[in-house]
Amino acid sequence: MSDARAARPPLDRDEADRTLALLRDEKERISTALLDLEGHPGYRLLDGAALDGATRRVQTEVRSRTAEIWALFDLYGRTLGEAEQLRARHSRPGQAQLAELTRLLTGPSVELPAEEVPLERRTLLAAHGGERLTLRAVVARMTPLYEDVVKTVAALDAVWSALLSRLAEVEAEQRAATDLLASLGGTDPDLDRLTTELRTVAALVRGDPLALADAGRPDTSRLDALRTALADVRRGLEEAHRLRDGFADRIAGIQAALNALRAAEDEARRVRGEVLAKIASPVLPDLPDMSATLADRLAAVGRAPHGAGVRAAAGHGGWNELAGRVADLERAMNGALEQARRDVEVIRGLLDRREELRGRLEAYRAKAGRLGGAEDAGLAALYERARELLWTSPCDLRKATVTLSEYQQAITSRVKGAER
Repeated sequence: MSDARAARPPLDRDEADRTLALLRDEKERISTALLDLEGHPGYRLLDGAALDGATRRVQTEVRSRTAEIWALFDLYGRTLGEAEQLRARHSRPGQAQLAELTRLLTGPSVELPAEEVPLERRTLLAAHGGERLTLRAVVARMTPLYEDVVKTVAALDAVWSALLSRLAEVEAEQRAATDLLASLGGTDPDLDRLTTELRTVAALVRGDPLALADAGRPDTSRLDALRTALADVRRGLEEAHRLRDGFADRIAGIQAALNALRAAEDEARRVRGEVLAKIASPVLPDLPDMSATLADRLAAVGRAPHGAGVRAAAGHGGWNELAGRVADLERAMNGALEQARRDVEVIRGLLDRREELRGRLEAYRAKAGRLGGAEDAGLAALYERARELLWTSPCDLRKATVTLSEYQQAITSRVKGAER
């Protein structure tokens, strides 16, 4: 389609000069905008990357539209250059020169080659001869192309930058874990698995970031999950470092806990025996021999930093594997020690209950004496029955408690009778 307009009078010299000045300024601003676009980090990243999938299709579209913009701008610049040269050759242009300037500056002076004309804009007659546009029409043709490229690049850059930033954090976490493992020796299957998964996600981030976008926004969920998992692995390896550097102290601490456990278990068994002898039909907790089992586990990791067990464990799975075993052993040892101490308290509580009842019985007897009940045969009989139960082994705590309660109630009844 031709961009020819109705014939208009030629520009005079001042009009031609003003139009030239405006178009020069326009050309500079367009050039600056195009250079800024190509200097944009997102554009440079997109232009130089080897991409796949949806991102590659976007790359192809951006390259095509950018090439079309530059082709149009080149034609624009050539035509404007012809006008500038014509004006430079004629300090006082005549009518013929002004008519040519008018054609170049305002008329359909820019001819597009046929291959530059999009198929949807071609006509039957213009298919082989191209298309002629005014300079203003060339700018109008470039503007939506430029705006579309800018919008596309900006949107992709927002997604890509967020993903690359998060990827850098995840890769830093992976490198930290890998360096720790290298200094410890051995292997870590979790780190191997996460590293393989990270390579897959990193290839997507770098090769097809739009595959990790949702409604135009970066979807960092996979990267976030990897970072969390790698951080857990790194913390485990740091614990292995601490174990290696303070292995003797850690083992000594476990040994001390084992000694305390043995003492608690011995105390529980001693008190249990005393309860069985002094308390009738007691309900007692089971007393497993946890110290023997945990002593075997301690021997497996070695009792000293240079023991054969330590060398074997460190050589087989590395300090990180040994750290896990030591941490598990510490937790098990502390748990068993706490349980053994609770068992001692529970078992001893039966003896404490007997002593408490004995004390209450004597307190009630003193109270009965103050109330003048020392010679009361009924109170005396209840007292003797309760005392016999509490001072006879094995002691029936249930019967003793019931009898003591009867003695207390009898004393209370005597008090109320005296008040009446």
